[in-house]
Amino acid sequence: MEIVRSHRQLAAAGGGGGGWAGGLPTYRVAPQLEVRLEEFELFAIDRLRVLKGIADGLSRGKRPEEMEKLVKELWKAHMRHQDPAETLNKDIISHFVLRLVYCRTEELRKWFLSMETTLFRYRFRLESPESQRMLMSEFQLPYKALPHSEFEAVKEKLSQVSRTIGQSATVESVFFKVPFEEVPDLVASRRVFLSKGYAYVAMSQVVSLVVTQFRCNISKALVLTNRKWTATMKEQEKDRLTPIVEALSNAYFGPDYSQPKDAVEISLKDIDQLAKTSFPLCMRHMLEKLRENHHLKHGGRMQFGLFLKGAGLKLEDALAFWRAEFSQKVGSERFDKEYAYSIRHNYGKEGKRTDYTPYSCQKIISATPGVGDHHGCPYRHFGEENLRAALNKMGISGHPLDDIMDKVKNRHYQLACTMTFEAAHGVSCDTGINHPNQYFSESQKVLKAKVSHHS
Repeated sequence: MEIVRSHRQLAAAGGGGGGWAGGLPTYRVAPQLEVRLEEFELFAIDRLRVLKGIADGLSRGKRPEEMEKLVKELWKAHMRHQDPAETLNKDIISHFVLRLVYCRTEELRKWFLSMETTLFRYRFRLESPESQRMLMSEFQLPYKALPHSEFEAVKEKLSQVSRTIGQSATVESVFFKVPFEEVPDLVASRRVFLSKGYAYVAMSQVVSLVVTQFRCNISKALVLTNRKWTATMKEQEKDRLTPIVEALSNAYFGPDYSQPKDAVEISLKDIDQLAKTSFPLCMRHMLEKLRENHHLKHGGRMQFGLFLKGAGLKLEDALAFWRAEFSQKVGSERFDKEYAYSIRHNYGKEGKRTDYTPYSCQKIISATPGVGDHHGCPYRHFGEENLRAALNKMGISGHPLDDIMDKVKNRHYQLACTMTFEAAHGVSCDTGINHPNQYFSESQKVLKAKVSHHS
């Protein structure tokens, strides 16, 4: 970032984060100002606390009104400053720092885009109507208010939609006619009147139009930032910014559950017992299928193999583990020729020597298993009967099981996994489960605490 003006000058000039209405930037242009390294990191950490709080709220299935309250509280706790100009500066700087941090892989980009879009959505809703109209202008949305004659022609239809979604029968007077694909969330929840490929969006719903454009802008910007980072910045900043960026990106998982270097070492003889006590459902299922078929397809080998690595299984034991199973179906010689290389590759011993890390819940949930695949997330990819049976095998039944299935029906898969952990261990998990190795690590802590208490 170039050194051209002070923080206060940035806010006064109105030229740091694209445009903004009120206190809500659009982050279209990176700020050009002096930023001390301490602020570079501390501002990003504070914003990351906000984004992590949003992620936890979503994973626990909070309703929109609860999320709006949560966002307001998180922002006040971590980002607010007595001087509104300083709040604005911190807002803009922290966004662009985290954009740099989370541009570097598809998974990181996806998480950052989702959380920033959610943050923007609820902050927009908290803005005044005048500020909202200013933001619409800032995004240069090509939509005009519905003419009175056309409004009168569809007024009864609009009233029906209003009553259906539980709003007042009095129809708002300002509507925008937009292509239905521009507001997929409103269409999916049946909150708009549709006619001939157009959705009729009320002024109170215009947040969906703005958020769609915001998401598109940030998505494109993340890809461009990644190209610049990879091409020049990573090497140029290897002694200054790169260590900070890498440290901040690890904060995505909270405690670093994806890195095996600090994990307790587990051995071959431990795996089956640990699976019964401490493996999440997705990993229990894959171990069961591996024992049954003596084979897993590539997706399963990656997901389960990296999980075992993160849990502390050393390379030598990993080779022995997979060889013992696969050789029963394909023979030892074929295993050494076709499968051993990929295991060593996952441990950073072949190819580019990349030290691969275990998959997060987000990546597992977004997988698309095919016929004969056993990877993915059981809460998303199992049918109801199979999921109930799998949870029953873990000793979960009655009200806890019904509560878990209710979360699954509402697509709160990580919350369902968190509730499974709580039911299986008899403890609460306030932070939520966002990584299979977190599930394993927290389970081991609970079990060891119980042993210590009884001894």
